Amino acid sequence: MSLRRPAKDQPDKFEFNTSSLDAAKKIIAKYPKGKQQSAVMALLYIAQKQNDNWIPLAAMKYIAKFLNMPYIKVYEVATFYTMYNLSPVGKYFVQVCTTTPCMIRGANKLVEACKEKISKTESVLSADKSCSWMEVECLGSCVSAPMMQINDEYYEDLNKEKTIEILDKILKGETPKPGSYKGRTNNEPENNRKTLMELKNA
Repeated sequence: MSLRRPAKDQPDKFEFNTSSLDAAKKIIAKYPKGKQQSAVMALLYIAQKQNDNWIPLAAMKYIAKFLNMPYIKVYEVATFYTMYNLSPVGKYFVQVCTTTPCMIRGANKLVEACKEKISKTESVLSADKSCSWMEVECLGSCVSAPMMQINDEYYEDLNKEKTIEILDKILKGETPKPGSYKGRTNNEPENNRKTLMELKNA
């Protein structure tokens, strides 16, 4: 795994807003007395969500005080797990799965679309600073490959044209509809459900 470093430009302060604070308190309350530090990963995720998808050093220090734990321990967690972004990724963070099932089904075309619409290089913000993209390992949606994740939503059964359509919407500040872009429900076969209908007609 490559070395992960925080962004050079850092905000001076960070604190949870009202909704983040409520969410953090609810999570901490689930842990036994003296074990609240175990909530560090969840609190880092809350901070990232609040701060346009990335975690500044000020947020790590804030969480360390919040959980009464050494700052270095929070820093170790944040820099180890790749689900935490250490530099700005934009309001819309596009993750393209390029593991084998998605690659076989044309994930390279999704990458091409990202290079054309967002930036030529992954992890580089778009011209308007609203989004960025990167290749990632398996996102666990192999049956609907190729696919990508934007923030918390999955976009599946894609091709280059559909990907460009989705990216155009987020670049306009719109929220594209998640799910299959072949119109199938959940993980049903591409040619729709058959088995139960065959039994019915038998």
